[in-house]
Amino acid sequence: MKSNPAEVVLIPTPGMGHLLSAVELAKLIIRHEQRISFLILILNVPLNFSIVNNYINSVSRNNPYPTRLTFVVLPPLSHLPDPTSPNFLTSFIDLHKPLVKQIIKNRAEAEARPVGFIFDMLCTPMMDIATEFNIPWYIFFPSGASFLNLMLQFQSLADFHGIDIATEFSNPDITFDIPGFTNQVTGKIVPRIFLEKEGGSSMMIDRARHFRRSNGILVNSYVELQQFGIQALFDQVTKHSIPAVFPVGPIIELDDESRSGSQSQKNNEESIIGWLDEQPLSSVVFLCFGSMGSFDRDQVNEIAKGLENSGHRFLWSLRKPPPGDGKYGLPSEDETFVDALPEGFLDRTSSRGSIIGWAPQVSILAHSAIGGFVSHCGWNSILESLWFGVPIATWPCYAEQQLNAFELVKELELAVGIRIDYKYEWKIKKGNFLVTAKEIEIGVKKLMNLDETTKTRVKQMRDEGRKALHNGGSSHKWLRCFIEHVLSHDN
Repeated sequence: MKSNPAEVVLIPTPGMGHLLSAVELAKLIIRHEQRISFLILILNVPLNFSIVNNYINSVSRNNPYPTRLTFVVLPPLSHLPDPTSPNFLTSFIDLHKPLVKQIIKNRAEAEARPVGFIFDMLCTPMMDIATEFNIPWYIFFPSGASFLNLMLQFQSLADFHGIDIATEFSNPDITFDIPGFTNQVTGKIVPRIFLEKEGGSSMMIDRARHFRRSNGILVNSYVELQQFGIQALFDQVTKHSIPAVFPVGPIIELDDESRSGSQSQKNNEESIIGWLDEQPLSSVVFLCFGSMGSFDRDQVNEIAKGLENSGHRFLWSLRKPPPGDGKYGLPSEDETFVDALPEGFLDRTSSRGSIIGWAPQVSILAHSAIGGFVSHCGWNSILESLWFGVPIATWPCYAEQQLNAFELVKELELAVGIRIDYKYEWKIKKGNFLVTAKEIEIGVKKLMNLDETTKTRVKQMRDEGRKALHNGGSSHKWLRCFIEHVLSHDN
């Protein structure tokens, strides 16, 4: 009998949206399989690394598996590539390869038994290391099945049909089919990164090529949620055009304690929950746009007017945007953008509204006072909202969120749409258009007075998501399949 557990090396993208679900994936596998341990390597990205570092420190302090879940934060690079370069991420990952290679070599010499790599969907250039050590490697795809289908389709169009994706799909009025969708999709919801001729489009196409070369793809979704999208992936597996697919979601971080780094954030959480405790059942609309979400002054003004005119109670995570210097940055964690609000707004809405900065999103969505969620439709946020049975009004901002919003509203009928085609412009810190106060007012009213049919579907999906993870559930079965797939290589 082998004395040490088989070790899986997990390399997540060091952004909170990817990191949280990757760590939860490791915990989930460890809970289900005593024969596996995890080494999680954290790439030291300079941009707001303190947020990532605080999270890792918190998880490490409260590590339920200290001998089987190990975190290693890599040292910062001595020569950082230009953050404004369209190839920054790929160059950044490539420069970490020697560090990762040395760590794996040291682990092997210390009698650790690496049996597999799991790379985040954006970290696949690391596959060279797995190949060099002759170790199987897998992809963790933290988004949904539909985005994976889109990536694979665009890669196929580019490689086998000679189509320039950035040019072909730049027309917002173009309509086309995506495997797993029953409705045609328009160019308006094509993720912006595919329309970037320099870097973005070619990077995503390249990542999709890597997916096809892997030993398998773990998808953060469940069959009951994305039945057609997942079946479309299974069909491609059957045709041997992609490797094995394992839908193992919903994988979400349900402990806000590990996300709140500072004492002030913990105090703020107590204040927020205290305020919600005083509100009637299902009466509050929650507005939050993710760790990267913020708006300019004009858009904040429209949101405020829409909320005020809706007449509904609200909890609004209104974070101050990063400096408008044309550089990439994250909104303030604690500072709110109250100086952008209309004059007298806070006084007029003081009896029914609360403005906050950082939001303990899971704790808020779990609260009985929340009746609806105006969301940017990041995949983690969607899964969290469905987990607690909270209906969504869609307002996508970046990444694949437009596609997610389209799916929620048009395909799954689990949400109402404020917009599905809004796109945030990072360089100018503005959206591609202004969402009007009237649109917001109508959307909030529709969300908070949702028809019973949609409410029932949301609650059903809440129940299906929880069942999927239980023994005998669909995701539990696929997780076991993945575990056996990994261990079959442990000779």
